[in-house]
Amino acid sequence: MERIDVAIVGGGPAGTSAAWTAAQHGADAVVFEKGVPRADRENLGPDSTDAAGLLDYWVDLMGFTPDEIPDDVILTRLTGADFIGPSADISIDNTGIDSAYPHFGCAFHRARFDDWLRGRAEEAGGRYEIGDSVTDIETNPENGYSHTLTLSSGDQFEATSLVLADGPQRTVTIDTLDQFTPAGQSIADVLDPSVVNHIAYQEHRKVPEELYDPHRLKFWWGVMPGHTAYPWVFPNDQSVARIGLTMPIGLDIDDYNHRDWSLLRADDDKIPRGNVYIERLLEQEYPEYDIDDFPLVEDRGKRDGTETYAISSTRPIESPTQANIAVVGGAMGGTSAFHEGGDHVAVRTGKIAGKLAAQGRLEEYNERWQAALDTEMVRNVTMADLVRGYGPADWDRAFKTTDTMVNRGEYSLFGVLKSGLSGLKLFREYQQTRRQFTDSDYVQFEESAYSL
Repeated sequence: MERIDVAIVGGGPAGTSAAWTAAQHGADAVVFEKGVPRADRENLGPDSTDAAGLLDYWVDLMGFTPDEIPDDVILTRLTGADFIGPSADISIDNTGIDSAYPHFGCAFHRARFDDWLRGRAEEAGGRYEIGDSVTDIETNPENGYSHTLTLSSGDQFEATSLVLADGPQRTVTIDTLDQFTPAGQSIADVLDPSVVNHIAYQEHRKVPEELYDPHRLKFWWGVMPGHTAYPWVFPNDQSVARIGLTMPIGLDIDDYNHRDWSLLRADDDKIPRGNVYIERLLEQEYPEYDIDDFPLVEDRGKRDGTETYAISSTRPIESPTQANIAVVGGAMGGTSAFHEGGDHVAVRTGKIAGKLAAQGRLEEYNERWQAALDTEMVRNVTMADLVRGYGPADWDRAFKTTDTMVNRGEYSLFGVLKSGLSGLKLFREYQQTRRQFTDSDYVQFEESAYSL
């Protein structure tokens, strides 16, 4: 059995960032990634999407300088976003958050991003075990906590510290943390991916030149049912865009009035599949075009130009750091349905966990990630709670009011007053909801709840 300092389960942005900082600080760090070969990649790695997006301040949250991300990772620079409701919309040209990154954001090639992070981790001395799944983790509390990892090959590793970075599917995280949950409880009660996650589906399509805007994101709200369910268009490169959507898992169409939602049809007897939603969106928004005018780019995506993946959409948990364990990124629930993924949270939590594990100070992890990400977490859980139960008319009201309040992204008290009673009501609702989540109240499972 090989003995190592830090074992990291999962080779996505969170796990690779943990390996990077752990190795930088002198630890023998090993990433265990089951690995998926992709035709467009030189290396084996996580089954990541082909492309993703970042907002300007997310680059700061990850701890990168504006010019640090390689040019070949960036697909296009973004100048703004359009939020489109059933009969109202709002456009923003800045996030309203201070950032060193000089653009609104960027669309980037996620697989190349993963490979870049892995290259930096390996340059620092991190190692990768690719192709074998972690099938079991046993924690030994004697003489301090250590962890024995068993792989599908039968090989075993003993680690002083453990970083769980297996993403929103949490295939290893839940069983590992259940060693420390009180009798009669399971961490799955708050992290079960089949209950708390969203599902995302996207298609890589060639967009007609006259419609393609290479620098703006588009989101539609109030057109499909489900809490924080929405379609989007993300420009990538060469007139190719990702046209996709996210929605909660397990929706029942009987809970919704077909006439309220423009992407539902009277004869729908179940929630439509992702490809059906996208075809209906294109028909609705571009009626003078045919679906064949937006051909699939079949050499992109996971399968013939398409991708399906899980998005964590729950409040985060704290880690049992007394047992030398840190949970990072999507595995901890540290992302949001409002994000186009959660790579910025994944990278930052991974960096913090890897450094502290290498320094033997993992007990500081929960406090440190909250200090770094409190504002982001509170903003996201507040918005998610605020729009719970919104229907199409609510989205229209919110967009009309917000357009006046923010004046294309520049928030001011004058804007609130100018928008009248509706603006004051929305402002008050936001402030009241936000106050619920101060002092880390957004954490749904605290470290004190573990049995250690």
